[in-house]
Amino acid sequence: MHPLQLPTAAQLENHRWSVVSLVAANVIPLAGVLLLGWRVFDVVFVYWLENVVIGAINVLKILTCSPDPGLVAQRYAERLASLPPEQREQLEKLTAGGAAWNASKLFFAPFFTVHYGLFCFVHGVFVGVLAGEGGPLGGSMNPFGTAIEALQSPALLVAAIGLAASHLVSYFTNYLGRGEYRRLTPPELMIAPYGRVVVLHVAIVLSGFFVMTLGSPVWLLLLLVIGKTLFDLTLHLREHERGAGSKALGAS
Repeated sequence: MHPLQLPTAAQLENHRWSVVSLVAANVIPLAGVLLLGWRVFDVVFVYWLENVVIGAINVLKILTCSPDPGLVAQRYAERLASLPPEQREQLEKLTAGGAAWNASKLFFAPFFTVHYGLFCFVHGVFVGVLAGEGGPLGGSMNPFGTAIEALQSPALLVAAIGLAASHLVSYFTNYLGRGEYRRLTPPELMIAPYGRVVVLHVAIVLSGFFVMTLGSPVWLLLLLVIGKTLFDLTLHLREHERGAGSKALGAS
């Protein structure tokens, strides 16, 4: 599924509950812009906070995955067939290593936490400096202080809770309910969020800065929120189609 290709009715139906929760969560920033006079910072901050939620749930995924060697081997079948005999034997040993994968959680979970945490910290600095009070380039460089202050707003807190709830629904319905935890391995889960998060949120920061330089007109903020929702939806469906399908995950 190409990121710019709109989802089909069958794809939406196949992931009905996670799609409904994703759209519902993204309606909150839309209402914030239309009814509460949200600024660029409010919108971009909520989406940055979503980064943190995605990372926390991905740690949970790594800790709760239980790869089935047979299912994983099926996903690697095409790759195995195209490899020389020596490499094929090595990869077959890897795909049969369920116990080794379970032990590897002790490495991949903390490593991902540190690596992804640094990514979120740097992204939070950009959000605070570019869109925070006194921005552009005059805001806070402390994303923790920015977050604590911003979450004093009930509307931003509700939006953050809504986005967190959306990702939890996806975790229970797609990852656990559809058996993705039996098909995905800790190394795959280690890189899984980056494709979606990096592409989506770099675009959000850049477009948010563009909107801010034009004085934050409401119609541009609405385009930002609607565009993010549609793009997020297509990436969400692509991620879970790969997780449930026969081919190995890419970086998504």
